[in-house]
Amino acid sequence: MIPLLSAGKIAFGSISHSKMRSALTVLGIVIGVAAVIANVSLGGSFNQYFTDEVSTIGSNFIYIEGMEPNLFYGNEKQIVENTPGIEEVSVLKQQSGVVGFMSQAKNVPIYGISEEYDEVAGTHLRTGNFVSDNDKYVAIVGYDVAHEKFDRDIRVRNSIDITFRVGEGETITKTFKVKGIIENPDSALVQGFNDNDAVMIPVDAMNEMLGETDYGGIFAMAEDLATIKETSDEVDERLARNFGISERDLEDKDSRPYFIIDQAEILEQTDMMAKSLSSFLTAVALISLLVGSIGIMNIMLVSVTERTREIGILKSLGFTGFDILLLFMVEAILLGVFGGIIGGAVGIAGAYSVETLLNLPVVFPFSLIAAGFFVAVVVGFVSGVYPARKAAKMKPVDSLRYE
Repeated sequence: MIPLLSAGKIAFGSISHSKMRSALTVLGIVIGVAAVIANVSLGGSFNQYFTDEVSTIGSNFIYIEGMEPNLFYGNEKQIVENTPGIEEVSVLKQQSGVVGFMSQAKNVPIYGISEEYDEVAGTHLRTGNFVSDNDKYVAIVGYDVAHEKFDRDIRVRNSIDITFRVGEGETITKTFKVKGIIENPDSALVQGFNDNDAVMIPVDAMNEMLGETDYGGIFAMAEDLATIKETSDEVDERLARNFGISERDLEDKDSRPYFIIDQAEILEQTDMMAKSLSSFLTAVALISLLVGSIGIMNIMLVSVTERTREIGILKSLGFTGFDILLLFMVEAILLGVFGGIIGGAVGIAGAYSVETLLNLPVVFPFSLIAAGFFVAVVVGFVSGVYPARKAAKMKPVDSLRYE
């Protein structure tokens, strides 16, 4: 039996001798492996991107919003607070209003909140302090409102006027002192909670201006993301009973006068989106890899035909059929190795470029690169089996007579 090292040297010499043929053979593997690594990496990047976007809303959040007015009051907030697994609760009431600053007026979403909103929503204060339940006519201004809406920047301790429409042609205006400016990470995926583009005031001040006493929604934070689904279901069940929904209707989500959603549910939906996208991209990449493997097999078959006399000479010199099989298999595997190395580098570079261009998280698990290289070697091995066997079965006399 020929030593493996000698077989490698002979195979490498054969590859070097036919550079163009070898390069074209490797090209199919390069394209396939690069496509697999790049597309799987992009799928992982999109999945991480979706997770990061959802996390901008808050940590372990559960959001309950009423689908009709005058639904949530202090009692409902207390029910949520007393549910096992709930760590913090803030009320959240959204209302369109007009913010006046330096003789300019702009329509801006106004959030009525309690002091717990800071922790529940995971806000990032740029300057100043967050509201407390003892505050009344103070405001927290989103970064975009403070620096983009008006000709002059709004700063801490500036005064702004907030106007609400309270009836047919009637409005009410109050002056608020800016207590803080927040700048949260921008979220292109989650549009309903853009704190940067809103102004937040104590919910009691909002209700006083509107002549109301209810809360539009309840924003809660669960203790653990791993059990958030169970906590959310318990909150839902307690609220449903509070609103008189019977036991038989508890399974009917349409029976509630509110809707409830949690972070795990959104992550599950985005994860399905990312997996679908990743599966599609990987399927396309695997097709490319299949084409590459067919290319290797085709080139190796041509190589067997071209080297028929060489095979006859080797057998006449005492090389066995297994030796010939080993030579061609090593050559095919080497082609796969070269394709895997180059394809891995191209795939990493391509994925990094696209992820950087699209501002996606860069995701490159080592297992992904190792898997791409392994696949290339396997493709080279499998593609070389048939041509190698064909070469090994050749009779020396027939091979030497081949023209």
